[in-house]
Amino acid sequence: MSEDRYSEGMAVRRRVLGDAHVDRATEAATPFDAPFQRFITEGAWGSVWAGDDLSPRDRSLITLALLAALGHEQELAMHIRATRNTGATEEEVRAALMHVAVYAGVPAANTAFRIAKETFAEMNADS
Repeated sequence: MSEDRYSEGMAVRRRVLGDAHVDRATEAATPFDAPFQRFITEGAWGSVWAGDDLSPRDRSLITLALLAALGHEQELAMHIRATRNTGATEEEVRAALMHVAVYAGVPAANTAFRIAKETFAEMNADS
């Protein structure tokens, strides 16, 4: 079961984050953090993200709102870049961040809007 969940998780992780990101994370793993990399691949990607109850777009928007609310700036930028693969639009991201402002606070949303604006600008410049 664990190998199946790992394989499925790796496939989902690659679809959402892209091969380049996953390759960098995999290559950077050391004996210290390799168990953590396996854990997130099996748990987050092989269980939560691999489920059928929500679309990748919906999971993406939920993830963005949670990361913004919790102040996880690097993860937020990474998942904003992943919207290219999940189908979440800039307008939908903006709407999710407006929810953050109401339910988690304006300071968290303000930071998230700054990160989103910068990340989308980088993405648009790369296109």
